[in-house]
Amino acid sequence: MPDSKTEPTPPTQGSIPKRWGIGLNVAFQVLLVLALFFGVNRISYRYHTRWDLSPQQSYTLSSSTLNYVSKLPKDVFIANVFARDAKIFTDVQALLEEYRINGRGRIKLRSIDPLRDIERAEELKAETGLPLDQNGIVIKVGNLTRFIREEEMVIRDTGTETTRAIKAFRGEDAVTSALINLVEGGERKFYLVVGKGSRTETALTDAMTALGELGRQQNFQLLPVNLAEISRIPEDADGLLLVGIRYDLSEREIAMIKTFWEGKRAGLLVMMDPAGETPRLHAFLGLNGVIPREDRVLYAESTGSGTRKEFSVQGLFDNESPITQPLAASTVTLPGQSQSLDVRFDDEYLQNQSITVNPLIGASDRYWGEKNYLEDLPVVDEEDTRQPIYLAASVERGSVADPRLRVDSCRMVVVGNASMLDKKSALAVNRDFVASSLNWIINRDRLSGTPPKLKHSYRIQLNPRQNELIFWITTIAMPGLVLGLGMLVWASRRAA
Repeated sequence: MPDSKTEPTPPTQGSIPKRWGIGLNVAFQVLLVLALFFGVNRISYRYHTRWDLSPQQSYTLSSSTLNYVSKLPKDVFIANVFARDAKIFTDVQALLEEYRINGRGRIKLRSIDPLRDIERAEELKAETGLPLDQNGIVIKVGNLTRFIREEEMVIRDTGTETTRAIKAFRGEDAVTSALINLVEGGERKFYLVVGKGSRTETALTDAMTALGELGRQQNFQLLPVNLAEISRIPEDADGLLLVGIRYDLSEREIAMIKTFWEGKRAGLLVMMDPAGETPRLHAFLGLNGVIPREDRVLYAESTGSGTRKEFSVQGLFDNESPITQPLAASTVTLPGQSQSLDVRFDDEYLQNQSITVNPLIGASDRYWGEKNYLEDLPVVDEEDTRQPIYLAASVERGSVADPRLRVDSCRMVVVGNASMLDKKSALAVNRDFVASSLNWIINRDRLSGTPPKLKHSYRIQLNPRQNELIFWITTIAMPGLVLGLGMLVWASRRAA
């Protein structure tokens, strides 16, 4: 009977090279995977995109700050001198990282804990000459240094010194203002014309408060000036503001403004009160291509409940002007009453005088400029102004078309409304438009866009039942669900 056992077949000579081939193939694959891994990491390190997924975009710099830091003309050094256990340390560090990332290599950032990094803190003291005896931020540009204290970056709630909780974080506001101050070497100055009446004392106070707040953010100083008490506009004036004046300027005062406007670099912001009697001011504006009309922009209709007449105007921003381009996606509401503006942007005489006029805000389609606005139900007729209705315009004199030859020019913004800064009715976009206009008229194009916003702190009050429900969900239900899924997976594997 033949033997059923078979002898094992000895390996052939070709099997060894085959094993070597498999090994080399595996090694090559491993090297390729490693190369792809390090290559992808290298590329993602140099070219990456960051998203701010917070509901209020709390970790994103405002458009005006982004425009400014992306075009810095000088190198900037920033030191975060905060103890790690400070309440706002995380917010400050995240904020300064945004400045560094968007500074295009111009901003160098260092974080120093004065309680742990004593040697580095002493070196910074010796280098800057600052005491650094409290938490804050050191900003250095050339030979100029600024120390921003912790209290300058927060707004606290009312209460005693020891119990005042932080209500809002205004770090970007403080850092951007200090940065502008150091780069420009000082504050700009705006003079607000007073002594010419106003709608109410409250309206004038609201305007001064709002402009003062913008000045603190945008690094300019707001000063009142009575034209009747001076012989010329102050030489250190970067801009002159005429906000809601009711009484007309005298011939001498108009001559002062003309002299200021015809200087090498002048900025004017004029917010017209439609109820004001200012024919000389109207004539001055008309010579520069913007003529305020004697009307009111409104919308009127007859409804089942009676007549509806709406003076509050819904407007749209121009998407080409550097003033309003960052705001073009937003709509603006002009409260109170507004008058339309005749904008002569195609006037040949103005073009020969190197004066360029552009509309900034236009009323939406349902509004018109009504002459007989006191009627109960006004209707559009021949003497009224039809679309397009312009509510704000810009004027630039002495501009150069070629950006390579750009020099500072004289600039003016005219608005047919004086209520944009009223505390009770003003929207954030109104404030943003005024801030962008102020920066534009003093040739600060790098600060165009929306200014910094406050980062508010919110407290959620939960009742005992809600606290108990959160406890059961987070401590019992969610861990139990994970445990149950794990047991199901284990049981299915045991059955297999």
